[in-house]
Amino acid sequence: MKNWWNKKKNKTRKGKKSSSDYTVLDGFLDVLFMIPELIFLPFRLIFWLLRGVGRLFSNMFDFL
Repeated sequence: MKNWWNKKKNKTRKGKKSSSDYTVLDGFLDVLFMIPELIFLPFRLIFWLLRGVGRLFSNMFDFL
C-alpha cells in the first residue's frame, strides 16, 4: 500500500505547476489584456484633463 501511495504522490507532484512558472501562454494573455488599456489610456487622460479644466472654470464662476 505504501509503494502505491508514493507513486501516486510523485505523479501528482509532477502534475502541479509551481507558482513561479511563467509560461508563454501567460505572457500572451498578459499582452492581450494590456492592448485595450494602452489604446484607451490617452483618451481617458484627455477626458480627465478636460473634466478638471471644466470644473476649475465652473468653480471660478461660482466664486464670482
